[in-house]
This record gives sequence, C-alpha cells and structure tokens, in this order.
Amino acid sequence: MSTSTPDAEQSPQAQPIVVKKYANRRLYNTESSSYITLDTLAEMVREGRDFVVYDAKTGDDITRSVLTQIIVEEESKGRAMLPTGFLRQLIGFYGNSMQGLVPNYLEQAMASFASQQDKMRQAMQQTMGSFFPFRVDDVGRQNAAMMERAMSLFSPFYQHDGAEPKHASAHDAASQAVQEELSNLREEVARLKAELSTGRKG
Repeated sequence: MSTSTPDAEQSPQAQPIVVKKYANRRLYNTESSSYITLDTLAEMVREGRDFVVYDAKTGDDITRSVLTQIIVEEESKGRAMLPTGFLRQLIGFYGNSMQGLVPNYLEQAMASFASQQDKMRQAMQQTMGSFFPFRVDDVGRQNAAMMERAMSLFSPFYQHDGAEPKHASAHDAASQAVQEELSNLREEVARLKAELSTGRKG
C-alpha cells in the first residue's frame, strides 16, 4: 500500500505562475505558453491566482512594477478607487523617515478591510437573501466610502511634532471605522427590510 507525501498532495496552483516580460513590453505566460495582457493579469488577481513577473532579459523580479502598471490602467479606465488625498499622502511618505512602516501598515489595513468586507457580504446574504439576490454593485458607493475612510486613517503616521509613531493605534482606528460602517450598513438593511415588510402588508 503506497502512501502519498505532503509534496505529492500539493496542487500545481500552489506555485505562482511565471510570467516573462520582454523588451517589446509583451507578457508571456509560461503556464499557458501564450502571450497575455495587463488585463489578463488583472483578472488573474481577481481570481486569486498568484503570479510572479520576471524581466526576460535580466531575470529581475518586476512583479511590483507590473502590479503598479495594472493599477494605473484601471484608474485610467474610469474605475478610480484611490482618493486624491490618499495619493498625495502616499507620495509624501517616499523618502520620509516613516517610509519603512507604511507598507506593513497598508498591508494590515487592507487585510482587515477585506475581512470586514467578507463578513459584510455574509451578513447581507443572510439578512436580505430571502427578499432579492445580493449584488455587490448595490452597495458600491458605500464600499468606496469605506475604502476612502480606511485609507485616510493611516494619516496619524505623519506627525510633524516629532512624536513617536502610533501605527498600532492607527490600525485599531481603521478597524473600528470599518466596524462602524458595518454597523451602519446593518441598520440600513434592517430599515429596508421593515419598508419591504410594510409594503407587502399594504
């Protein structure tokens, strides 16, 4: 009787897809052996597929710059999501003494925001599913507002008075803000349910 090893049980998707970028700016997916576009990579991100991009000539990892390109492309298509104030703040941190702390803070803040979004979707599905199918687009404006508020809350990093940074408390503040937004949304859902119930009785 043969036994499988942990390595044998791993899915091929556990390894990131390797993409090569050539001098002519073309992107080559080594998994599918085909040329792809930035839109393709954006869709892969949305699907949760991990990939790494290498410069075909030098072998350098250029994943970060390619992801930045994707954001620029998305913003230019009228899908603007990054508030102007946030972009100014972010640029201001380059070369600043706090620059090293910002990436970790933003990563934690976004992870917390994504977690709250999942909880919000579940609450909406459970609460409103009996009335009409849930669509994320229906709360797009609320989501955008929540994103802007969550992003703007990292401004406590930027202190001109020489005080010690309080990144931990800033992260707590971001989490609290998202919790408040979730609470407000739940109240709105309860109001809508009451209106629907009244309409049906009438």
